[in-house]
Amino acid sequence: MTIYLFLFGVLLSAGLFFIAADLLRLPTLATQKAILSSGKQTKEKSKTIDMLLRNAAIRLCHYIRMDEYKKSRMANVLSAAGFSDSPELFMAMAIVKAMSIALCIIPCLIVLPLLAPMLFTAILVYFKEVRKADEALAAKRGKIEQELPRFVATITQELKASRDVLSILENFKRNAGEDFAAELDILTADMRSSSYEAALTRFEARFNSPMLSDITRGLIGVLRGDDGVMYFQMLSHDMKQLELQRLKSQAMKIPPKIRVFSFAMLMCFIMTYMAIIVYEIITSLGGMF
Repeated sequence: MTIYLFLFGVLLSAGLFFIAADLLRLPTLATQKAILSSGKQTKEKSKTIDMLLRNAAIRLCHYIRMDEYKKSRMANVLSAAGFSDSPELFMAMAIVKAMSIALCIIPCLIVLPLLAPMLFTAILVYFKEVRKADEALAAKRGKIEQELPRFVATITQELKASRDVLSILENFKRNAGEDFAAELDILTADMRSSSYEAALTRFEARFNSPMLSDITRGLIGVLRGDDGVMYFQMLSHDMKQLELQRLKSQAMKIPPKIRVFSFAMLMCFIMTYMAIIVYEIITSLGGMF
C-alpha cells in the first residue's frame, strides 16, 4: 500500500508540474538545449545534465558577489577564451557541479563510510572548473603565438609596399589559423567602428601576451608615422629565435616517449628468443627420452 501511495504522489507531482509549465509557458529542456547550443562558439551539443546544472546555476548566480577588479578580470578572460557566461554564472556553475558531486557521494557514506575521502573529489572538481577559462585561454594563446613569427614576417614585407594596417591584417587573416583568424576578425571589425589605436590596445589587453604586445606596439608606431620596417625586422629575428627554442623544447620531450616503446620492443625480442630456446630445450629432452 505504501508503494502505491508513493507512486501516486510522484505521478500527481509530475502532472501538476507539467500543467503549471504549460500554463506559464516554460520552455522545454529540448528548447533550452537548442538555445544554449546556439549561443556557444563551438559545435559541441549541450547535454540534458548540463542544462539542469545551468538552470540551478542561473538561480544561484544572483547571490554571488564579486569585487569589481576580479569581476572585470574574469570577464576579460571569459571573453578571450570564448565563454559567453558572465563571471557570476561561471562561478555558480563551478559551485553547482561540485555540490552535485558532493550530494551524490553523501548518501553512499551511509552504506559505506570508508568513501568519506571521496568528498575531496568535489573540491577538486570545483578548482578544475574555476581554472577552466584560464586553461582554455592559455591553450588559445599558445596556438596564436605559434603563428606570430609568420605574422611578423608578413608585416615586414607588407610595410615595404603599403602602410595600410587594416589592409595588412585583412590579407593575413585569409591564411591564418582558425583561432587567430577569429581574433583578427574581431580586431578588424573593431578598427572599422572605432579608432585604430584603441582597437589595437583592446586587442593586446585580451590575451596579455608579451609577443603580441610587441607587435601591437609596432603597429601603433606605424599608425603614428614611424617607418616600422627596421623594428619588425628585428622583432622577426627575435621571434624566430623564440620559435627555435620552442621547437627544441618540444623535441626534448620526445625521447622519453620513444624510450618506453623501445623498452617494449626489447622485451618482445627477448621473449621471442626465450621462446625459441625453451622450445629447442624441450625438443632435445624429448629426443633423449
